[in-house]
Amino acid sequence: MDRQRLEKALESEFGGTEAERRAVARAAHDLADSGRPSRDRGHALTVPGVIDHLGDAPDGSSIVERWNWWLGALDAAYGGYDYFTVRFVEGDEEAGLRR
Repeated sequence: MDRQRLEKALESEFGGTEAERRAVARAAHDLADSGRPSRDRGHALTVPGVIDHLGDAPDGSSIVERWNWWLGALDAAYGGYDYFTVRFVEGDEEAGLRR
């Protein structure tokens, strides 16, 4: 998972703050490194895949809300994904805690 590429794709597709994009990209990188998506879903986590899934979140959701929405679906389906949700966006008081 290329964090910089994901941050750019998140900005292009959803906007948001730099801190939000950085937090989600970090969580996605950690999730990819864990190997869970490959074990549970049969394929590795990719930048286009993340963007597609986040695009399915409710309209008007922030990047963090989109990420946590998708992780909630994965957690319901497979368990163990709550660990990868974004609970705090460092340096972005406006974003704050998003769930």
